[in-house]
Amino acid sequence: MTSPATSTAGELVHLDVADAVATICLDSPANRNALSAQLRRELLGHLDTALADDAVRVIVLAHTGRVFCAGMDLKESRGAGAQSQGVNEFPAILERIWTSPKPVVARLAGPARAGGVGLVAACDIAVAAQEATFAFSEVRIGVVPAVISVTVLPRLLPRAAHELFLTGETFDAARAAAIGLLNAAVPAADLDAEVARYVEALRLGGPVALAATKELLRRERPSSMAEDFAQMQELSAGFFAGAEGQEGIRAFAEKRSPSWTVSA
Repeated sequence: MTSPATSTAGELVHLDVADAVATICLDSPANRNALSAQLRRELLGHLDTALADDAVRVIVLAHTGRVFCAGMDLKESRGAGAQSQGVNEFPAILERIWTSPKPVVARLAGPARAGGVGLVAACDIAVAAQEATFAFSEVRIGVVPAVISVTVLPRLLPRAAHELFLTGETFDAARAAAIGLLNAAVPAADLDAEVARYVEALRLGGPVALAATKELLRRERPSSMAEDFAQMQELSAGFFAGAEGQEGIRAFAEKRSPSWTVSA
């Protein structure tokens, strides 16, 4: 099933939906895809459109140009008061990605800095070319990586987080994968194939089950193991007995693909 692309002249973020995949592409190479007010507004709008589209099963966050995202647009931040800074809007973007019931895959052919790393961390899967580099550069301009810490810290090894947040040093894609920021760092020539592999794997999952599994991964665990097992038993039994689970069980027994893969 395919929905038409939604793009207009002068747009800095484009949305294209094909084969159940929504590709949201940052297209502001002149300022290294910095998070300007226009880009933030369009990114949030396209995320909402993709989330509301029943034809969309997976979202891919990609970019044009050499840089994935350079972080906040510092030209817009210069001289602005606290209430006018873009960081006041940015949490909504990160939260939309983090809480999206549809899996979100980041595709990086180039560097990410500061807020751009926050975008990467918010995604469920992140794949980068080996040439891509990363940095939490905030402290070097006298600001704090505060907003992005909400999505970044759950991903990173604690020692690495302390080192990289405090020093602002640049690190490569191999290090990013080793500390949990990326799922894979691959040769540039293999980037699209690796992204496609993850997308296809995600499309095989039941859409309702994927949404519930994402919620499961975010949930706070009860202090009691008995309570945790009770809640998980109820969730599991409901899905085994539910329409999607029953379709998956029948498809397995009949040696065919379940209906959600056929429709995609």
